Amino acid sequence: MSLPNYKDLNSLTNIAEIEKEIFLSQKFLFDLRMKKATNQALKPHFFIHTKRRIAQLKFSQTIGEVNNTLTS
Repeated sequence: MSLPNYKDLNSLTNIAEIEKEIFLSQKFLFDLRMKKATNQALKPHFFIHTKRRIAQLKFSQTIGEVNNTLTS
């Protein structure tokens, strides 16, 4: 499984969708941490993928907010 690409975020058009995706990714990361703490089976590469996805989403959110303030 390859790392998520920034180009995959083109489908998210507004800030609300990005915020929802950030929330879902953070929830998934929390669930992964809970599985790790309770010694349940998990795939460790999901930590890296999810953290990278959250970083990309937050960057995209920041760029969107900057663009909104510039056009207003």
